[in-house]
Amino acid sequence: MLALLLWATSLAAAPAGAYAWLVQWRHANPVWRGIQLSVPDDRAADALIAEIPKLETRGVNALVLEIDYHFAFKAHPELRLNPCLTRDKAAELARVCREHGIRPVPLFNCLGHQSWARTTFPLLAKYPELDETPGVAPGNEGIYCRSWCPLNPKVNRIVFELIDEIADAFSADAFHVGMDEVFLIGSAHCPRCRGRDPAKLFAKAVKDLHAHITHHRKMEMLMWGDRFLDAKTMGYGKWESSANGTYPALDRVPKDIILCDWHYEKRADYPSVAWFLKRGFRVWPCGWKNVEATTALINCEQAHSGQRMLGHLCTTWSAVRIPQLADWPPVLTAMERWPMGKRPRE
Repeated sequence: MLALLLWATSLAAAPAGAYAWLVQWRHANPVWRGIQLSVPDDRAADALIAEIPKLETRGVNALVLEIDYHFAFKAHPELRLNPCLTRDKAAELARVCREHGIRPVPLFNCLGHQSWARTTFPLLAKYPELDETPGVAPGNEGIYCRSWCPLNPKVNRIVFELIDEIADAFSADAFHVGMDEVFLIGSAHCPRCRGRDPAKLFAKAVKDLHAHITHHRKMEMLMWGDRFLDAKTMGYGKWESSANGTYPALDRVPKDIILCDWHYEKRADYPSVAWFLKRGFRVWPCGWKNVEATTALINCEQAHSGQRMLGHLCTTWSAVRIPQLADWPPVLTAMERWPMGKRPRE
């Protein structure tokens, strides 16, 4: 209940039109039936716009749209990763989504995932002094993904401007900050972070983003939940849970953050779902391409249904092309298993 009250208080100050649409959307959609996908440019946005009517027919009511640096930033054009999404096309995509009852939620990966393979993404490529491991692993050899330093004040000044531009283009009432699989934190190579508690560093990064997104911008904040899970006690691996000391941050962050609890393999149980709910958070569990795993996770979701169990999010991670989204087996399974009219139990 506290999480819902905090959300309602923050959203009450949103623009009247946007707030009215969101209230109507929430009333019509007690279950969130979402898809996560990357929209890196206008061409992808056009493909998605063409697919929206079919997604609505399937029962999809939310889209988490990963943008990252693929945006035509004005404040920081040096941070554009081409090809990129233009502001006008983002606005068109958001408008079409809302016309079909689908809530658009832009995503920008924060803290971690600042590189992939040998490519370092624009923030750390242009401003290497913001790197958590400056000068380490040239060509990213031997590391998974780079992180930015959560204690460097220049990071927030830049990143908040990027978030604002994306949010404005989508007229967003919610924003996903990523933050999964953060392995580089509290590094001995960072003059600011070395020797510090990873949980406190992670909590600071989360709270900084929450202060801007929810308190200042009046948007709901979503993030991946894996860094809040103790790998030793949860029985998950180091990818979908934390083996580097970040998990105690859960007790240091606001309860109105929506935790996207992702699990992609079939299991008898997913204990993190009940754990997050017990701690007072709203939870939006996420599956991927394994239909049996999706079914098992939804069984767990429904066993713990209630006001703070939001529904199911289908992640895609390049496993399906946009024109095939509406007929992708995991999406069909999720839409069938979570009927639109099925309200959570009190």
